Amino acid sequence: MMDPSHEQAKRPVSAALAGPYGHPFHPILVTVPIGAWAGSLVFDIASHLVHDPEFLVRGAMWLIALGVLGALAAAMVGFLDLFAIPPGTRAFRVGLVHMTLNLLVTAAYGANFLWRHADHGPGAAVGGGMLALNAVSFAALGVSGYLGGKLAYGYGVRVADEATQAEGFVPTHRPPGITG
Repeated sequence: MMDPSHEQAKRPVSAALAGPYGHPFHPILVTVPIGAWAGSLVFDIASHLVHDPEFLVRGAMWLIALGVLGALAAAMVGFLDLFAIPPGTRAFRVGLVHMTLNLLVTAAYGANFLWRHADHGPGAAVGGGMLALNAVSFAALGVSGYLGGKLAYGYGVRVADEATQAEGFVPTHRPPGITG
């Protein structure tokens, strides 16, 4: 029998806003900032390897902006998922650390975008400080992603219960030649 507090963490606060049972929107939305910020880091590094880096510098700046917007969308539904976790539990504490890290990372990327927008001269590779901020922010995002994985795969937050999961492994028909 599943603990009622564990079952509560599997159900959305609002299925319309956070995604239906067993299919939350948060993990779908986090792919936008992760991909955008990974691309921006690659562009930043590549800007030091080419003769005319301006297109990479500009691309990295706009990927950072796209990531910030995507992170804000992911945070909105992530808050709803956090509210489904009973306070005072280990899962809730991990969720708070995950949320705090993500907000700090988003703020760092927002600051990086503003810094680039205000301070970068044309034709030069991305500055060392901007590149370092991007790399440190991305590393912190990796730590936060690990915690998000712990919430979903370790604690089963917003993941369908085992009985529901088992439905996917019931054969729908018997292959030819198998009896009994």
